[in-house]
Amino acid sequence: MNWKGRHVIVLVLVALLVGAGGSYAGMQWFGPGDTATSTSNSASSEEGNFGDLSEEEQKSFLESVQGSSNLKKVEQAYSIISDRYVEDVEKSELVEGAIEGMVEKLEDPYSTYMDQETMSQFNQSIESSFQGIGAEVSMVDDTVTIVAPIKGAPAEEAGLKPNDQVMKIDGESTEGLDLQEAVNKIRGEKGTDVTLTVERPGAPDLIDITITRDEIPKKSVYKDTKEVDGKKVGVLEITSFSEETSKEFDKALTELENEGMEGLVIDVRGNPGGLFTDVQDILKTLLPGDKPIVQIENRAGEVSKEFSERETGKEYPISVLIDEGSASASEILAAAMKEIGNHPIVGEKSFGKGTVQQAVPMGDGSTLKLTMFKWLTPEGNWIHEKGVSPTVEVKQPEFFYTHPITVEDTFGVGASGDHVKNAQQMLAGLGYDQTETDGSFGDGTEAAVESFQRANGLSVTGEINEKTGGALEEKVVEEVQKEENDKQMQKAVDVLFSS
Repeated sequence: MNWKGRHVIVLVLVALLVGAGGSYAGMQWFGPGDTATSTSNSASSEEGNFGDLSEEEQKSFLESVQGSSNLKKVEQAYSIISDRYVEDVEKSELVEGAIEGMVEKLEDPYSTYMDQETMSQFNQSIESSFQGIGAEVSMVDDTVTIVAPIKGAPAEEAGLKPNDQVMKIDGESTEGLDLQEAVNKIRGEKGTDVTLTVERPGAPDLIDITITRDEIPKKSVYKDTKEVDGKKVGVLEITSFSEETSKEFDKALTELENEGMEGLVIDVRGNPGGLFTDVQDILKTLLPGDKPIVQIENRAGEVSKEFSERETGKEYPISVLIDEGSASASEILAAAMKEIGNHPIVGEKSFGKGTVQQAVPMGDGSTLKLTMFKWLTPEGNWIHEKGVSPTVEVKQPEFFYTHPITVEDTFGVGASGDHVKNAQQMLAGLGYDQTETDGSFGDGTEAAVESFQRANGLSVTGEINEKTGGALEEKVVEEVQKEENDKQMQKAVDVLFSS
């Protein structure tokens, strides 16, 4: 089930994808997090795509570590445990545990260590076809959390939403799992099912969502056009920033310009991020070079800046759409368009990921993915855990934010709670007039339910059972997917010619 139409967030599950907040399963590391999907890419640096350290840099780094006196204590503990512990221990496990403990001590959800076995699984997954559930996950407050589902992927169709917290995978608790372990469990081959039990903000109960893994769409740029007061508006929706995204964007933009486009909307709602180089390339086609399009700061506070070589920006007006699922590379784009081009940013505050990770091979088949940089906006702002605020804030109609109805027992007049309020918002969004919106099931709600049941060929009882709840969900999805209900897109188009 698809609650936000074309604009739900991403989580691919089979190989490994990374975007806004955690980790992907199937693509390469970029954006916030980890995905569960498989692609043809090898493990590379998340978001920054600066490439792995050179052999010389790795050698220098390792020599500096080996010479550190701080490691004497670690060596001493290793010797005592391996020689004197009451039972035999695998010395390699002690080493692995020490590394994992150091990374855990960072308390950084974006820094992870993948041992040889995990890296082997990852490499196998990226060699297979792009399959999975198609979503991105992150670790938020020690809980596996959905950042965004990929457009057209099974996760989107099944109804996963941003900020869904995954409590169970196929009935097994996720407590104690690290992000990579969770991603490995969610991944799988095309045609197989996985059931995620999620806790959704505002939903009264846990929700079981069964997803059939499938091929994940590789296309990342979608072109559309609209007519507004006789003017032609182009719409480019970017669902992720992968290796071909900037080429897809350039091709689609050129086509729109050749067709006489007079204004452009760039839609990165639900886009969890991607390759640093691709978002730079896109910005360099749109913005002038009087300010850096992005800045990268290392631990010493040294800042490098990337500039466009254009003397001027595009002549036509541009607006950008963002929401809570827009992360990382999407936020780089939105911030640059806002601070350099003074273009309107429409929608809701973005996710808030302002760090860059790099993959460092450890020489034995294992890999350390470590946060090494901050990225800053053109004006030097760090949006980490803050997000990019829209210049024109617009929320979707209330029924866009409703939840699937979990019906364990039929409920009717006299019932109360968030589940009733959720159903009332659905009914109101579908046009069934009723004044009760406070979560108390009264005569007005009963009359609205009866009208809905009558209109949809259901038994007219005035109560909500499993069939009525399922029908409500299907009708809401249909309404969400209608262009006329997308208030954010309407405003993004309107502001192009309002000044």
